[in-house]
Amino acid sequence: MTQGRMQVSQDEDQRGHRITDVVRARAGKERPGPAEVVFSLDDVHVYYGGFLALRGVSLEINKHDITAFIGPSGCGKSTLIRCLNRMNDLIPGARVEGKILYNGQDLYGDDVDPVEVRRHIGMVFQKPNPFPKSVYDNIAFGPKAIGMQPESMDELVERSLRRAALWDEVKDKLRQNALALSGGQQQRLCIARAIAVSPDVILMDEPASALDPVSTARIEDLMGQLKQDYTIVIVTHNMQQAARISDRTAFFNTEAAEGTGDRTGLLVEVDRTDTLFTHPADRRTEDYITGRFG
Repeated sequence: MTQGRMQVSQDEDQRGHRITDVVRARAGKERPGPAEVVFSLDDVHVYYGGFLALRGVSLEINKHDITAFIGPSGCGKSTLIRCLNRMNDLIPGARVEGKILYNGQDLYGDDVDPVEVRRHIGMVFQKPNPFPKSVYDNIAFGPKAIGMQPESMDELVERSLRRAALWDEVKDKLRQNALALSGGQQQRLCIARAIAVSPDVILMDEPASALDPVSTARIEDLMGQLKQDYTIVIVTHNMQQAARISDRTAFFNTEAAEGTGDRTGLLVEVDRTDTLFTHPADRRTEDYITGRFG
């Protein structure tokens, strides 16, 4: 038993070192100058009916950064990212308390149109979800739906596909059904579809979890390019992925809710990725990153 535990500890240490090495290789590459805040969250609580899913989250998300949300299953990462474009409004019984500011405006103000919010803050989901339409129509659908009038829809489609690093692979398949594409191509198509309506922010909920390593690498490379023009928030269970691509990382955990057997999510800490992975302020973060969690 002692020998087995020693081997586990060695594996955990190796895992921690691998992630640390990735982060150190990226250290010092952050954008210079003061950061511009896109989202500011203050004491945010999220409920599903009477269940408190996420408690007391306060953090800021900066413009042109990739911010990663990490943590164990059930800690509220996906719940929070859906709050950022009001997708939780579509879930019966869901409600948000506290303050979420988007470019200084209350995202949940009475005069705010959730549909308009989602035009500025796009979403890419865990499983690729192209429409059962042609590649071309997938891209053109959003602009048509919101009444955009580009000078040329053909140019808008091409530009969106190019920005999603997909044009060269599908330029001869624009009229083919998008469902015939590979999983990785479908996910990049969904990113292109989000880009087509000219958002400011792209939210990604585990966008590569269902993809093979090659497709995952392409998505990660694409994110690195897109952050020059967009603010990106990603939920990921992959520690190496967070270390490779993100500028800032927020670690979430769960704890027993007072008076119930339920567990509620909470934000443990948020910091620059190199700092959080190499010098976390909380022991729970260190345990999770190195594999000693739980």
